[in-house]
Parts: sequence; C-alpha cells; structure tokens
Amino acid sequence: MSDGMFRTVSGLKRGYDPDEVDEFFEHARTLYETGPASELTGAQVRKVAFDMVRGGYVTSAVDAALDRLEHAFVARQRAQHVAERGQDAWMAELGAQARTLYGRLGRPDGDRFAPPQGREPGYEPADVDALCHRLVAYFDKGAPLTAAEVRSATFRRRNGRNGYAEGPVDAFFARAVDVLLGVE
Repeated sequence: MSDGMFRTVSGLKRGYDPDEVDEFFEHARTLYETGPASELTGAQVRKVAFDMVRGGYVTSAVDAALDRLEHAFVARQRAQHVAERGQDAWMAELGAQARTLYGRLGRPDGDRFAPPQGREPGYEPADVDALCHRLVAYFDKGAPLTAAEVRSATFRRRNGRNGYAEGPVDAFFARAVDVLLGVE
C-alpha cells in the first residue's frame, strides 16, 4: 500500500496508482544515489506511465515531480559526460541532436508532418507550426524557450487529412526537449 508520497484525489475521482508511483520514485531515487548515470535517463523518465485508479495521486503533482526528476537525471548525465569528455564534447553532441530537428523545422507550414492515418486523431497544424517557429527562433536567434514550455505545449485537435499525426509530432518535440534540457 502507498505511503502517501503525493496528495490523493477524492475517492470518486481517478488519479495515478499510488503504489506504482511510489515504487517508481523509490527505484529512481536508488538509481540516482547509487547507480550509474546511464541506468535511468531523462528520456526514460519522460516516458513512464502509471495506471489510473479511484482515489489515486493527483496527476499534476506527480507530473511536476516527474519533470523535476527528468531534469535531475539529465543534469547528472551532463555532469558525467563533461567530466569524462569535456564541455566542448557535450555541446557538440547537443549541436548534432539539434541539427536532426532542422530538416523538419525547415519545411513549410502545414507540411512539417504527415497527416493522421484513417480515422486517427491529429493535431492542428497551425498550433504545431507555431511551436516550430519558436524552436527556430531559439536555435537561430537565442529567443527564450524552455524544455518545460515545449513539454507542456498543447495542440488543438484536427481530424482528417488536414491535421498532423500525433505520434511523429510527439516524438519530434520529445527530441527537442532532450536538446533544451541539455542546455538548461
């Protein structure tokens, strides 16, 4: 049973399964304190998912803690990388990751991503393209943009051939978050 790591929702509402959340955070803490930096990465923290149960943990509180945990693991990985190979090598690696984003960022608005297949839901291209413009401004002009802003971005629904497929958009922005976290 849960030891109450986070606030819970009322018994009629659904939240993250407390036992799963507590187990994950205990495991992550152990790895952070004693394991090698490669044992759990920021990207792996970002992908963790928990079952929803009645009376579970408040999702926003757990999500905020996951964001902080992801940042901590990225910072640890960066520190280890810099200690072993130097700051220039870390920045070169981030630069290479950033360049993988440019192919898509250079495409025209409305054509950056494929449309959803069949009846699958999609994202509103104007919303996605607006965030892509912010990424370009960040990379080219140093405009302010944080990983948290990209991570918390939401897009309106757009079904049919005029939308962007969700999976490729989500994967693209996850890579952008990796780059931004590496710089922060």
